[in-house]
Amino acid sequence: MKSFVTLLLLLSSALLLAQSDGWVELFNGKNFDGWTQLNGKAEYKIEDGAVVGVSVANTPNSFMTTDKKYGDFIFTCDVMLHPDLNSGIQFRSESYEAYNNGRVHGYQFELDPSDRRWAGGIYDEARRGWLYPLTVNPKGQSAFKNGKWNSVRIEAIGNSIRTWINGVQCSNLVDDLTSEGFIALQVHGIRNAEDAGKSIKWKNIRIKTTDLENERTMSDPEVPEVNYIPNHLTETEKRQGWRLLWDGKSTDGWRGAKLDHFPESGWQMEDGVLTVLESGGAESTNGGDIVTKKTYSNFELVVDFKITEGANSGIKYFVDPELNKGSGSAIGLEFQILDDKNHPDAKMGVGGNRTVGSLYDLIRAESLTPGMPGPKRFSANNWNRARIVVKGGKVEHWLNNIHVVEFDRHSQIFRALVEKSKYAKWEKFGQLPAGHILLQDHGNTVHFRNIKIREF
Repeated sequence: MKSFVTLLLLLSSALLLAQSDGWVELFNGKNFDGWTQLNGKAEYKIEDGAVVGVSVANTPNSFMTTDKKYGDFIFTCDVMLHPDLNSGIQFRSESYEAYNNGRVHGYQFELDPSDRRWAGGIYDEARRGWLYPLTVNPKGQSAFKNGKWNSVRIEAIGNSIRTWINGVQCSNLVDDLTSEGFIALQVHGIRNAEDAGKSIKWKNIRIKTTDLENERTMSDPEVPEVNYIPNHLTETEKRQGWRLLWDGKSTDGWRGAKLDHFPESGWQMEDGVLTVLESGGAESTNGGDIVTKKTYSNFELVVDFKITEGANSGIKYFVDPELNKGSGSAIGLEFQILDDKNHPDAKMGVGGNRTVGSLYDLIRAESLTPGMPGPKRFSANNWNRARIVVKGGKVEHWLNNIHVVEFDRHSQIFRALVEKSKYAKWEKFGQLPAGHILLQDHGNTVHFRNIKIREF
């Protein structure tokens, strides 16, 4: 009898401890009380205490969503999915009639069993697209195990969003677009009828919303932080040597490419956005190009940009404003900004070397990411991110975190490309030891923000 009483006391103590540590079971293992299915018609059922989502043909993405919304939290669960299915876990997500007829949108923890191996990355469902693909953190690509149960962890605290799979950190995102929303289990719409009837399973679905700082997992210093908050540097970025190249409000550090001051017209600064204004599509005939007052040699540059329909512009580097004193733009290597669909320049040049993300007139932008050939990722209606990395002669272009161009500006191959281009007449084009960074006025409205740089 004494042993039985002792056992009861131990069980009671364990139950009280489980209740007092702040963790809450989101799914009771018996029914979907507290959950509502939205959008698609995929089947959700319960087997052995787990949620099972079953793919159905001819229906859009389906979401089993929590009725309750969550702001700051730590979420954990176990998940196993069929190797042919893509899925995800929504968080800080929303659905209301005014937005795309109630389509679920918001942050998504990616579940990707394909050869791409982006499970654990962060996708912005039905909004901005990929925020943290695992091109940013190849180390995380080995975390997910196909055909097995995988442990998932999401820590969303303030503007910091971090993810783990099986104890391996996958993402380290800083973003503040949405601070609260529901959590949802996604069954992705399928393209192939033969994928109908395949399943995804979730179990041990828990959340914690209190005492989060003491529960946080230490971030892996090898996992890069990606910051989308406009014109803002995190403490990590500051330690890594990043600084704002534009402060979001003034002309400090910039001048006209052919002026000793900032242009008096043609450019606008408003609400943290730097805009080159429409003037009929002519090259550098309104306010003109603007350049940094300082020159740069080895650096990593990030610029967020958003185009208008049919727009043309560019980000140039290793610019020498003295090379072209006449009409037209200043001369330098160019990360092309273009509406490929609606601007004729996309079909000019050679083999697409004037399309968005390209090294203008020299090298076509295309996905260089292993396991992900094909088209670039670009949205004409949203903010896009240009990233240029220069280390010695090696130069890389990244468009929305996808590697799209790579070359050695001191190589024979590069010089041969220049000789067959419009830049052939400029001696040592692209090979200066240092140069200015330029934002181009090509007569179309284009917006810039979050312009930052670090030097090596």
